[in-house]
Amino acid sequence: MRSRFAKPILAAVVLAVAGFLVLRGVDWRGWVAEAMDVIGRAGPWAFFGAMALLPAAAMPMLAFSLTAGTAFGPRMGMGWVVAAGLAAVTFNLVFTYWLARWALRPWLSRLVARLGYQFPTVDGADMTDLIVLLRVTPGLPFFAQNYLLGLADAPPLRYLVISCAASWTYTTGFILFGNALLHGRGRAALLALSLLLALGAAAHALHRHLSRRAGAAAR
Repeated sequence: MRSRFAKPILAAVVLAVAGFLVLRGVDWRGWVAEAMDVIGRAGPWAFFGAMALLPAAAMPMLAFSLTAGTAFGPRMGMGWVVAAGLAAVTFNLVFTYWLARWALRPWLSRLVARLGYQFPTVDGADMTDLIVLLRVTPGLPFFAQNYLLGLADAPPLRYLVISCAASWTYTTGFILFGNALLHGRGRAALLALSLLLALGAAAHALHRHLSRRAGAAAR
């Protein structure tokens, strides 16, 4: 019950604080412009390099996706910004998978065993369902999805193909949405938001279908 209401409550608090700041005349556009200027001065190599690495340490990928277009679109062009973002996401998918399956596996295995858990053995079509299920599970952080699939020994090619299909779609949508929103392009922002909502609805429906199928198989 708590988890069900946590996000709506958090969203309401954020909106309330934002509304309060607007009513008090806070120049939030100036804040955004200053933040974009700082990011822009760091340069695309530093930004997209951080985008490729830092989500492995639990930094939200969304923070990069929403700001990439505004910070570097005028300099690089939106096509190259999207391409660089997708390259960073792909590197992070591979990097975190490698960490979970090989580099950090002994430490993570000991941690999981100490907590009293064990990894289920999943093969064949069930593994495909697991990959898809984790990718469309709402609220599960991006880095957690990657680590869980690495620890579950997901086949590398299957992991990468399905993960890229999901992550590239969302990353593109959020880059376009963030760029349109921060530039005040209402129609473009609404179009990108509509795409993201449609993807979210499709992911939710797929999640329910796979959850029911897994429950039926368990019985």
